[in-house]
Order: sequence, then C-alpha cells, then structure tokens
Amino acid sequence: MFSNYELSLAFIGGGNMASALGAGLIGKRCGANDVHVIDIDEATRERWAAQGVGTAAAPGPELSGQKVWIFAVKPQVMKETVAACRPYLKPDTLVISIAAGIDSATLARWLGTPDAPWTRLVRCMPNTPSLVKAGISGLLALDGVLDTDRTVAQQLLKAVGEVVWVDNDDQLDAVTALSGSGPAYVFLFLEALIAGGEKLGLSAEQSRALALATLNGATQLAGLSPESPATLRERVTSKGGTTAAALSVFEQQGFTPMVHDAMQAAYNRASELAREFSK
Repeated sequence: MFSNYELSLAFIGGGNMASALGAGLIGKRCGANDVHVIDIDEATRERWAAQGVGTAAAPGPELSGQKVWIFAVKPQVMKETVAACRPYLKPDTLVISIAAGIDSATLARWLGTPDAPWTRLVRCMPNTPSLVKAGISGLLALDGVLDTDRTVAQQLLKAVGEVVWVDNDDQLDAVTALSGSGPAYVFLFLEALIAGGEKLGLSAEQSRALALATLNGATQLAGLSPESPATLRERVTSKGGTTAAALSVFEQQGFTPMVHDAMQAAYNRASELAREFSK
C-alpha cells in the first residue's frame, strides 16, 4: 500500500496498458475492491470483474469515490471520454493520462475550462515492454500536482518498469521518439538480425535464439557496466576483425544519422498529433 495515502483507482479504458498496470498493483499495492474500471467492451469488463474489480460501461457517480483516475483510452475518443467523466471530478482527484498525442494544456482545458484548466494532472508516456513489467515511462507533472501526487504517480508506473520525469511536453515528445516508439526500432533490428542469420545459413530457430540472447545480453551488460556504450563497443571491436568489418558497413550506410532522422520524424509526428487533437 502507499503509506499515508488512501489509494483508490479508476481505469478509464481497461485495455492492455491498464491491464498491465492492474496486474502490477492489485494485491500488491492496492486491493481489487479499490479499483474501478470503465470500458465499453463487455469482454474487457468481464476480465476485470473476474479479479474482483468493480466495472461499468460508462462513467457514473462511482468515479467520484476514486482518488486517482487513469485515462487509458485511444486519443481519438479522449475528448468525449473526458467530457463524460468531468462531472465526477473532485478537488482532490489526481488525473493521470497515458493517452498518446494529447498535450498537457489540451488535457487541462478539457478537464477544466479555458479560464480555469485542471492542473492536478500527470501526463505519461509508457511503452509496450510495460506489458511484461520491463517498461519505462516518461512523466510530466502540471503545476497543480502535489508532492504526494508525484509519489503516487511514480509508484503506480513503477509497477510496470522504470520512470523518468520531464519538464514539458516537448521533452515528452522526445520520450515518445526514444522509448515510446523505440521498441519498434529494436524489433526491426531483431527482424534484420534474424533474417541475416538465415541468409548466412542458420535456421530460423537458431537465428531467433541467437538474436534475442545477443540483444538481451548486450542491453544487460550496458545497464550494469560503468562504461559507456561507446567504450563497450570499442572493446568488442578488434582492429581488422569481424566486428570492425560489420561496423564499417553501418558507418558507410549512415546508421547513426538514420536513427537520429527516424527519431526526429517520430518527434515531429508527436507534435503534429498534439496540434490535431487540440482542435
């Protein structure tokens, strides 16, 4: 449980990310009876209800009793969902949004009014490894967020991985470009490694096992070593050796600038989406 904080949660949207958070919290940091889930899908509600969680197909007065609201719906329906929930907001409600593409100013306006935006709000960008409790989330707190709120938000998201706080929406867009979209970059590299192994004569099973273990091991080594990734790379690379030959091709093909260009494209698109959804 959270010390000195009566934790009661509402998941507004009960899909994959909400389920991952619920699995990390229920029975460990809160009870099933402390959780309320709103989702239009009956099968989703049934899965939550099987855990002893209260459910509803639409927002209702029960929301007023939940101290923390976690919006986990698609950005396309976020505005109407917020409008349906807004009558049940209380002054001590902490709102956390994991909806992508909607900036904090827009969320604050939808939850409050243009003249009095709701600022007890944390915007969050998690990533898909959160589904196996190996994620990392960027968090942005607005001015109305209390120290206790920050602690609660951090502990909630730590149930599915690590947490990094940022100062503004631009930085959260950068989080989106790095860790939010980053798993797809890794999966693409994995695909290439596996296909490359097969092309060199390994079976699909051999290539997959080798590629997965290599990325997993290299990432663990980088995380545990006091040395920088650059130093670790140099230690693997003997002059005139096989690794040097491979890295030379990456360098000739502009690997690092390509990665940076890809991240810039993701960052730009995040900013575009924020403008589109703010209308």
